[in-house]
Amino acid sequence: MEKNLDEKFIVTGGTPLKGEVSIGGAKNAVLKLMAAAILTKGETLIHNVPDLTDVEIMLNVIQDLGTKTHYDKEHKNIRIDATDITSVTAKYELVSKMRASFIILGALVSRCKEAIVALPGGCAIGERRVDFHIKGLEALGADIKIENGYVHAKATKLTGAEVYLDIPSVGATENIMLAAILAEGETRIQNAAREPEIIDLANFLNAMGAEVSGAGTSDIIINGVTQDKLHPIEYTTIPDRIEAGTFMTAVVATRGKAVIKNIFPAHLTFFNNKLLKMGANIKLIEPTAIEVSAKGRLNTVNFVTQPYPGFPTDLQSMAMVLLSTANGVGIITESLYENRFMQVPDLRRMGADIHQDRNHAIIKGVKKLTSAAVSASDLRAGASLVVAALMAEGTSEINNLYHIDRGYENFEYKLKALGGKIERINTSQIVEGGYNEARI
Repeated sequence: MEKNLDEKFIVTGGTPLKGEVSIGGAKNAVLKLMAAAILTKGETLIHNVPDLTDVEIMLNVIQDLGTKTHYDKEHKNIRIDATDITSVTAKYELVSKMRASFIILGALVSRCKEAIVALPGGCAIGERRVDFHIKGLEALGADIKIENGYVHAKATKLTGAEVYLDIPSVGATENIMLAAILAEGETRIQNAAREPEIIDLANFLNAMGAEVSGAGTSDIIINGVTQDKLHPIEYTTIPDRIEAGTFMTAVVATRGKAVIKNIFPAHLTFFNNKLLKMGANIKLIEPTAIEVSAKGRLNTVNFVTQPYPGFPTDLQSMAMVLLSTANGVGIITESLYENRFMQVPDLRRMGADIHQDRNHAIIKGVKKLTSAAVSASDLRAGASLVVAALMAEGTSEINNLYHIDRGYENFEYKLKALGGKIERINTSQIVEGGYNEARI
């Protein structure tokens, strides 16, 4: 897929967001479900699939293995027929575009007893090593070599084992889960990641015929089953908690009032509590819908990113935007990634008062942000700059939209439906004296 290098957002700030918005399927869940679908022969149907660049990349990855797929964007579902796996190689030109595609390693080793997968790429938010993935697969009996930028895993037989993760890595937890599904005996993952996306993957696998228990806790147990026990299924992906948090932030930042639909509030408990302490109002109006609003200047609170159920690193940049105009001085500590303050220089361009000291950001709230030309450096930083532009005075432009399109479906249209003044333009369609109305 071509990167939309010629596109940018033109955002005029100062308008409170009002109305309602529906959250799409969770990117970080559906990508893993797509990989898990290759474990069984036959056609699996996944619903609530967002229209994202990352989904297209994962489709290309699994198609390259020999699966037959059909992506119905209108009805937001994907059909994956993995009856025939004709290749065990996930090529660099695909895997390098998106780190999450590395999850194919565990699925291929499980199904085919062999996998050749390129070392992953993705957002440049810091080093995210694959040591824990490899350690887990080796514990199950896989022989692994890393050569020429590829991980080559092979196993005549996989056998259940106890695996302790030094940190609760989401990707490693998922890769080990997938590899253990068809292993002989019991596998126990200790200090496992607890994210809702892990639970969604376990529910998907169990519906397929696997035996996974403990997902959502730090102790996951997988009882291996034989290939004939697995079968294709129909499954609906959970809502995207990070997209939900992004829209909640946008509403609060612009001092608006909106209903956020298709949301699992329990997935955002820690984030919701922080917003309440800052002075936002959050009201549960249905089991899967909340009303969010804010008036006046927000209070300052401190944030420390932690593995789930702590404050999510994917919403750290959103917290920074809120603190940029809050009353007082707030501190954000990024404890998970060493290079995830990439939005700081651009927020400073917009008038934010931010001092960065390694993994700490000290934000002194200013009265207002002002417009500027900025660039998305990664997915979440890019989305936070859009939110900052919506609350700023004047008209801003946000470049490098391909980062944002990796994880936000119809972002500008959803914001426009809430009253946000945002347009996507192609820089090749700029006319003298301003921007024309031609858009992609």
